Amino acid sequence: MNNPPMTLDSFLARFQLLRPQINSHTINQRQAAVLVPIVRRPVPGLLLTQRSTRMRKHAGQVAFPGGARDPEDDSLIAAALREAHEEVAIPPEAVEVIGVLPTVDSVTGFQVTPVVGIIPPDLPYHASEEEVAAVFEMPLDEALRLGRYHPLDIHRRGNAHRVWLSWYEHYFVWGMTAGIIRELALQIGIKP
Repeated sequence: MNNPPMTLDSFLARFQLLRPQINSHTINQRQAAVLVPIVRRPVPGLLLTQRSTRMRKHAGQVAFPGGARDPEDDSLIAAALREAHEEVAIPPEAVEVIGVLPTVDSVTGFQVTPVVGIIPPDLPYHASEEEVAAVFEMPLDEALRLGRYHPLDIHRRGNAHRVWLSWYEHYFVWGMTAGIIRELALQIGIKP
């Protein structure tokens, strides 16, 4: 029997009740943040980008809008909001920040803080041509379905590392982005 689609209210209630455990074990020191934008709809969506193939790092990968914290950013939340504005024209004042997930270490040497925010459904996205090739929305129910993520264990510099892989339509979602989505699913109590 299929469960009814997750509503924004049920997502918010679960997210607020099951606060994330803060992960103090990160290796990297440079700070970055990404915005995990939940689109406010009766059946909410998750906004994602595909990075431009011209990017020096992570070209063509599916990602959340985000990047390194700049000296003028008052906080990691401010960094995530600034980057989302620069990359896809999401106005910072349009984002209702509801919390953060535990930080994750990126392979590029950053300690990344995922900032979860609710955005209006009618925003006109304007992708930065230098950074973003596509902006797309994935139904939140589908994004949070744990069975869609498949583990791949790799060894890098003598360390074992688990990477999560998934497809949505013609987009390959993997690495840190898939890991953050999976962490969000676990955070709100979705069972593996």
